[in-house]
Amino acid sequence: MSATHPISAPAAKLTRSQTAARAAYVLAGNDRGRLTVAAPHLYPHMWSWDAAFIAMGLARVSTRRALTELETLLSAQWRTGMVPHIVFTDDETGYEPGPRRWACREVCPDAPGHVATSGLIQPPVHGVAVRRILDAARIAAAGERQEVVERIRAMWPALLAWHRYLATRRDPEERGLVTIYHGWESGLDNSPRWDAPYAAVIPAPGFVPFRRADLHALSALGGAAAQRPSDADYTKYQWLVEELRRARYDDERAHRTLSFRMGDVLTSALFVAANEELATVADELGLPGADELIGYADRFRRGVLGTCDESGFAADVDLRDGTVVRTPTIAGFAPLVSGGLDAARRRALVERLMSADWCGHPGFVHALPPSTSPASPDFDPVRYWRGPQWPPMTWLLIWGLERSGEQEAAHMLREAAIDQLADGLFAEYYHPFTGEPLGARAQSWTAAVALDLLAT
Repeated sequence: MSATHPISAPAAKLTRSQTAARAAYVLAGNDRGRLTVAAPHLYPHMWSWDAAFIAMGLARVSTRRALTELETLLSAQWRTGMVPHIVFTDDETGYEPGPRRWACREVCPDAPGHVATSGLIQPPVHGVAVRRILDAARIAAAGERQEVVERIRAMWPALLAWHRYLATRRDPEERGLVTIYHGWESGLDNSPRWDAPYAAVIPAPGFVPFRRADLHALSALGGAAAQRPSDADYTKYQWLVEELRRARYDDERAHRTLSFRMGDVLTSALFVAANEELATVADELGLPGADELIGYADRFRRGVLGTCDESGFAADVDLRDGTVVRTPTIAGFAPLVSGGLDAARRRALVERLMSADWCGHPGFVHALPPSTSPASPDFDPVRYWRGPQWPPMTWLLIWGLERSGEQEAAHMLREAAIDQLADGLFAEYYHPFTGEPLGARAQSWTAAVALDLLAT
């Protein structure tokens, strides 16, 4: 597949082997050598948590190529240990905000000088990817297994630096919650989670928003504006980029001055899981830092659980004033990823996930988690993170349920997810009531999720 020949829907649902083959075809088509672009038209660069999911999928095809994905991402790591949410490719200049808008190298000495990046982060699922690559290598030839081990050893200092950055600079008060400076850092850009805190984000007089690349890239699909964040939202997003640039991407200054500072409960839960996964890698390979990683996992698990209501549903925290922001979004199920709930509350949370307010809504084509509950007045079945179903989020919940011992619920979601992905389009997200593919097509992390689900 190439960017000029987009994949088309099959006449009928694909078999599992056909779905896996087409998913591998998508990843090959989006491969640019040492990185895989997130989607050929809308996202022509490397995104951080996309790269982690892509590496998990690639591990089912080539553990060597999977490691290359992570190595490319980590080669853009900042001196502070931060892994940026975008690594820009040189030949794609139409995306906004692009390198000149971020100006990271120009204003911050910690930014890498050899490659252009953004100045934000995304959820730290990379440790999960490393663990799965190592597991996939168990069935490879002895030479490949040894190469995988040596390459993980080589990237270990960068992985530890990344986790130390999150545990120190993004949680300086040791609350056990990762601080985010922008909704983009959560990965759930326009989720209702951020509606209240975004109300306090007021662009300065005279600020001129830049052209939106997302609507232009999706214009050929029709209905793009209805599927994406609003112009009003985007103006706030753009202003926060400007605020961060004015702070010179300095974390200490950002904690004092930015108008958006949230304790992100889902990112924190993912950090718990990533720490635990890396700790098992450290133990297996005799690498340093296992106790440190477990310590981070324990601290952030306490942070996640400290936000939960009586049913175990979690909440974000506005760090500007300590307000707990409780919204009916998929982030509330964070404890199913972090673990730590007692059996009764875990069971109550699983029942909530499978209820008619979530996966079990009788109108859903596939019984999968929407990004916002259909019972919420903020639910919108087509607009980005305000309602559609996202395959990588489904994957995370399946994985979390399996880790928690909730095998029956995990199996139900797995089967529904495989059925959804049998359309062979690997869309960015899906309409819960119609099953319609939405957003970008041939989305790399969706294809990667399909490969992983079908291989396990």
